[in-house]
Amino acid sequence: MQKIVFDLTSEYVELNQLMKLVGLVDSGGAGKNMVASGVVSVDGKQELRKTAKIRSGQTVSVGDIRISVQ
Repeated sequence: MQKIVFDLTSEYVELNQLMKLVGLVDSGGAGKNMVASGVVSVDGKQELRKTAKIRSGQTVSVGDIRISVQ
């Protein structure tokens, strides 16, 4: 399992942008497609909202990759 820590510099980051910022996809559009495909979960629950607001303390999972937002 790969673990990534993302340091949040604002109140929140949109889910599709987080995918781009941590390097899982090349663009925000690719991030939207990844979320829409149903492979992304937030705090253990499937997330289909492409621009869901991810805040400090939440964990985003894609396959065996875990992204901790701080």
